Amino acid sequence: MTVEPYRRVLSIPGVRTLLLVGLVARVPVVATGLTLTLHVVGGLRLGFLEAGLVGAAATAGVAVGSPIAGRFVDRRGLRPVLAVTTVAQLVFWIVAPFLPYWPLVAGAFADGVLALPVFSVVRQCLAATVPAEQRRSAYALDSMLVEICYMTGPALAVAVTTALGSAWTMTFVGLGMVGSGIALLILDPPVRVAGEPEAGGAVVRRRQWLTPAMLALLGVTCALTFVLAATELGLVAVLKADAATRWTGLAFAVWGIASLVGGFVYGALPRGFSPLVIVGTMAALTIPVGLFGDWRVVCLVLLPAGMLCAPGISTTIDTLSRWVPAEARGEATGLHGTAMTLGLAAAGPVTGTIIDDWGSRWAFILPGVGGLLVVLLAAPIWRRGRRPAVPAAGPAPVAGGEPVPDAA
Repeated sequence: MTVEPYRRVLSIPGVRTLLLVGLVARVPVVATGLTLTLHVVGGLRLGFLEAGLVGAAATAGVAVGSPIAGRFVDRRGLRPVLAVTTVAQLVFWIVAPFLPYWPLVAGAFADGVLALPVFSVVRQCLAATVPAEQRRSAYALDSMLVEICYMTGPALAVAVTTALGSAWTMTFVGLGMVGSGIALLILDPPVRVAGEPEAGGAVVRRRQWLTPAMLALLGVTCALTFVLAATELGLVAVLKADAATRWTGLAFAVWGIASLVGGFVYGALPRGFSPLVIVGTMAALTIPVGLFGDWRVVCLVLLPAGMLCAPGISTTIDTLSRWVPAEARGEATGLHGTAMTLGLAAAGPVTGTIIDDWGSRWAFILPGVGGLLVVLLAAPIWRRGRRPAVPAAGPAPVAGGEPVPDAA
């Protein structure tokens, strides 16, 4: 293993700046969910059920809006989408601290539909900037940066809310959103490269790339985030049962570091693996975590599965970028984001019910079994499905050519 793959990726013009802007821009994005929760519970003096409804509304909005934003990027280019979503974020976060509960729910949904598409934009622009043979390392590096954002954003939201109150936190999140949108507008990273059709050019029919194999990939992506979110809730439940909630930060930090290490190792390997292998292995390794009771043992046993978190995310988006023609890359990346969002959204109520009715250990066993089952169901479709014809090498995928082989 060597750092040479990362050195080559970072030497590509524009990649360092794109990743740096993406890192900073994602921090307020990942802080939004907890910020809204803290505002409903602390600022509006309501319960966690009401806070969950606000979060669910925002999540539903993101699931709806992500592919729509991607499709507009494909048709109209990046800047118009960034301009509209940045203004929408400015409006919502200015008025949100003053909204009563139900208007806040409606506003959260609208804000989700018009969410700043930082995640999908960075990934789409990496596909346009980095040659296909180097994208696995690029996406692994991006996934590691996402882990850092998830370690930083919620912690900052809690710290600011504790010190200044939820209204100020919402103001800072809004300023961060607007600053992120402006930074991306100024950077204006390419979504196409030389030789690819310009935005607004020839339209690729959805049925040409949204094949059974692509749907299987999206299903596996959804299962991946479902298992991750279920594991997170299960870990919280274990810590609570052991009266060790004061160690929650440490437990999640260890899990996040394991993901960072796994992402670094995966991106430096000479060849990658199919998403079926990565996600299936992660789900399988999550199952035995439920066999242990003590939270310290649970954290240790969780490390192997944790090391596959970042590789799982990076391999799904890398595979998608190879299968989709450039003209539909934005919409496809948006659908990938929707699949991840749906997995996260479904995990909350399902895992909560499992914990309440069966106990915390089943929060690892049943989601792990479910994730493994999805992978097994996807495998025959993956092999038989007709995939988009995208070449394996070159500066970026284009329509036509031979299918890309994978490790499945």
